[in-house]
Amino acid sequence: MTLSGLHFQQMRQAFATTPYPSLAQRKAQLQALRQQLLRQQHNLCAAANADFGQRADSETRLLEILPTLNSIDYSLKQLASWLKPSRRHVSWLFLPAKNYVLYQPLGVVGVIVPWNYPIFLSLGPLIAAISAGNKVLLKLSEFTPKTNQVLKLIIETALPDAALVIEGDAAVAAEFSQLPFDHLLYTGSTAIGHQVMRAASQHLTPVTLELGGKSPLLLAPDANIAKVANRIIFGKTANAGQTCVAPDYVLVARPQLPALVDALQQQFQQFYPTDGSGSTPYTSVINQRHYQRLLDNLQQAQQLGATVIGCDGKDYLQQQNPQRLLPLQLVLDAPEQAILWQQEIFGPVLPIMAYDDIDTALAFIRQRPRPLALYLFTDEPSLQQKVLHQTHAGGVCLNETLLHVGQDDLPFGGIGPSGMGHYHGKEGFYTFSHAKAVHQKGRINSTLPAYPQYRAKLLDPLIRWLLKA
Repeated sequence: MTLSGLHFQQMRQAFATTPYPSLAQRKAQLQALRQQLLRQQHNLCAAANADFGQRADSETRLLEILPTLNSIDYSLKQLASWLKPSRRHVSWLFLPAKNYVLYQPLGVVGVIVPWNYPIFLSLGPLIAAISAGNKVLLKLSEFTPKTNQVLKLIIETALPDAALVIEGDAAVAAEFSQLPFDHLLYTGSTAIGHQVMRAASQHLTPVTLELGGKSPLLLAPDANIAKVANRIIFGKTANAGQTCVAPDYVLVARPQLPALVDALQQQFQQFYPTDGSGSTPYTSVINQRHYQRLLDNLQQAQQLGATVIGCDGKDYLQQQNPQRLLPLQLVLDAPEQAILWQQEIFGPVLPIMAYDDIDTALAFIRQRPRPLALYLFTDEPSLQQKVLHQTHAGGVCLNETLLHVGQDDLPFGGIGPSGMGHYHGKEGFYTFSHAKAVHQKGRINSTLPAYPQYRAKLLDPLIRWLLKA
């Protein structure tokens, strides 16, 4: 048996020992996890910086550690109410009786973690699964080995009988996804999502897929470019654009295009000054393969007639960059056959397309696979409602980027090619719980008239009366 299989059996046995942890037990686990996370926060920041090559401690704290702590605190506050059985209506035909839904732990949950937010995207699902009373097996990315070691220490110290960590390459991930989990959550690319779902289907394992896609950012004609440029830059350059919900392209009214390009360049330079005076260093692209992929896509767009504008004024296509630092690259006039329009970018590259009327822009969005996120900048309530009603996306921000992911009481998930299922907050608890329907009778047997020997005299006349046209 493989190591993954051995760990799975260990968690299966642990669940058999404690199939329904009490509220106090679950809270104790969450509090232990919180304590270890706080204790190891400095080591996590140092490890993330080493794994990426360059990543500011403040970015790791803001984008990963703080949201994780908030999720734990919110779960601790709400868990008692989530655990309460949900009372349901009983038809008069079945009285006296009681109906309710019991939220029962599923068993052993598998979590496949990506490299881009290794802390938040491992501990976030873990919090939800533990809140629901499960045991958890986590497969961490081979691209973040130093962060993995700290995470393993945190998880297995805080949850020695409830969670285990596995590391390894794509072959290990493939083997992991074939285990007979009671639920499997995968975060990553749509292409690998197909493989994970196919592997899970062997055991009819239910899956939650948090994928990606090309999340649009639509600037309506009334958008104040000067005021919202900083929100766009924050959403696109956090973690150097290596975010599944980062804006993947921008649609802007044609008269506003020059102002947008100028504002984005200026705002980027204010965020990350070229003279090194900024307090937050720019994050590196995770590895050379992904860095070269971004350069190749930019070069292809140029060859097809696009204009590439580096927001720091340098041409990164013509120089070596051992640190893999790629300041935001704006791409204008890229034809739709360019790879930048076909695949999720997942890096600091931002195609911009001008539109002549808002309906054309909406049609452009609707013609493409449904994205994980959509960002709309407008102060017109009627347009906000029109976009919300006429487009599909996993989540939406109005006049903001990214921040919907950090809301504890909003579900997070995709739709169609950008994913299936959702978690975070209450929805996470429900995702990792079985909603067991319970119908309870007392001493009075109200079903008696339905028995064959009584039906003709007692129930049939009533049924005929109820079914009268």
